[in-house]
Amino acid sequence: MAALVVTGCSSQSEEVNVYSARKEALIKPLLDRFTSETGITVNLITGSADALVERMKAEGEHSPADVLITTDAGRLYRAQQEGQLATTESDTLAEQVPEALRDPEGHWYGLSVRARVVVYAPDRVDPSELSTYEALADEKWDDRICIRSSDNIYNQSLTASLIAHNGEADTEQWAEGLVSNMARDPVGGDRDQIKALAAGECDIAVVNTYYLGMMQGGDDADAREIAEQVAVFWPNQDGRGAHINISGAGVATNAPNPDNARQLIEFLVNDESQQWYAETNYEYPVRADVPVSDLLQEWGDFKQDDLPLIKLGELNADAVKLMDRAGWK
Repeated sequence: MAALVVTGCSSQSEEVNVYSARKEALIKPLLDRFTSETGITVNLITGSADALVERMKAEGEHSPADVLITTDAGRLYRAQQEGQLATTESDTLAEQVPEALRDPEGHWYGLSVRARVVVYAPDRVDPSELSTYEALADEKWDDRICIRSSDNIYNQSLTASLIAHNGEADTEQWAEGLVSNMARDPVGGDRDQIKALAAGECDIAVVNTYYLGMMQGGDDADAREIAEQVAVFWPNQDGRGAHINISGAGVATNAPNPDNARQLIEFLVNDESQQWYAETNYEYPVRADVPVSDLLQEWGDFKQDDLPLIKLGELNADAVKLMDRAGWK
C-alpha cells in the first residue's frame, strides 16, 4: 500500500485544467479536438483575465489551474509578474512560435496574432490621407476619430509600443493630440467603434482586426451590413509596420499536470489548430507557413511591427500613466 500511495501522488492524471479569458466558443472546439486526439480530458473555466489571475493567486499552491489562456501580451506579462506562470521548455514551441511572440524565458507563448489597425469610411476618407499611428494626432482628424477607453489593454499595448519606438515625451504629445481628435468620449468595445463609424459618428476608428472579421464573416446579417461600410488601412507600412498583439498561453506555476499542459499548448500551434484560428476566429496564425483565411486575404498582405511583445508588458504601467496625463478617458 505504501508503494501505491507514493506512485499515486507522483503521477499526474489524464486531464488538464484550463483557465481561459477567451470566450468558450473561441477555444472549446480546439480543446475538444485535443481530447479526441490524446485522450486527455480538458476541464475548462472561463472568466475575465484579471479575475482568473486573482483566482490563481488565491488558490495558491493548491490551484488546479494547469494552463492560462488569455489575450494580449500585456496581460500575459502581468500574470507572469504575479508569479502565476512557470517557465516551460519546449523544442516544439521554440521552433514554431517566433521569438518576438513569446516570453524569452518561456513563461508564455503566442497562439494567434491580431493587428490593431485603422478602419475608415471610404465615402468620407481617401486612404491616401492615412499613413501612421503617429499621424492620428494631426489636426485634420479633429472630431473624426473613434477609439475605446484608456482602461482597455489593447490601447494600453498600442501606447506602450509607441513609447518603445518613439520615447515617452513624443508619445505623450501624440496621446494629447489623439484625445483632442476624438469624435466622442470613448465608449464601448471595438465592434461599437465600427458601428459608430458606419453610422457617421466618426470617419476613422482604431480596432483589432478580428472584431471586423467576425462581423464580416459571421451569421448576423446586420453586423455584416455594417462591416461592409468600412475598409481596413494598415498603418506604418513604410516604416516599422502595423502594431500586432497575440492571444497566448502559459503553464501555471502550480500546475498539477504540467506535462499535459505543455502538450496542450504545443497542440495549439500545430498545423490544424493554427488553420482553425485563421478560418474560424479571423486571427492570423503565429506561424508564417500556415495560410490565412480567404476573408483576411481580401484585406491584403501587411508588414508587421517586429517589436518583442514582452516590451508591451514592461511598458504597460508607463503607458497607463501617460494616457491618464493626456486626458484619455
